[in-house]
Amino acid sequence: MSNLIRHHPRVARNIAFLGAAVSGFVASSGVAQGPALAMLDRLEAGQWEVRARDDGSTFKICVDNGRKLIQIRHQREACRRFVVDDTAEMVTVHYTCPTNGYGHTSVRFENPRLARLETQGIDNGLPFNFVAEARRTGPCR
Repeated sequence: MSNLIRHHPRVARNIAFLGAAVSGFVASSGVAQGPALAMLDRLEAGQWEVRARDDGSTFKICVDNGRKLIQIRHQREACRRFVVDDTAEMVTVHYTCPTNGYGHTSVRFENPRLARLETQGIDNGLPFNFVAEARRTGPCR
């Protein structure tokens, strides 16, 4: 190949141009991506009511950031997260908590004040499977 480049300057220019074009594409494709889990940033901060679909039970959670909805069952734990799916309408995250289990959560965006949650995993050695609607009800108290 080096003999070809040395004896044919036009081939060398074409290879250089192709290299520049590829590196430009790679650089620009990284810029086109948005921030990770950006859909969750579209959810409004405030008091949210989470209503279980199966039995209608509810609880309230103060959400300063939509990412809080990922770890409904492990709210106070520092867990490692792995993003499985990240689109404008839904995110799915698998997380592992070093001392207390793990979870796999999908949050589907309905509007800035409404989201659908599906989460399952292990909490305190017991399995959980939770499908719910989360709705903003007002400011945090």
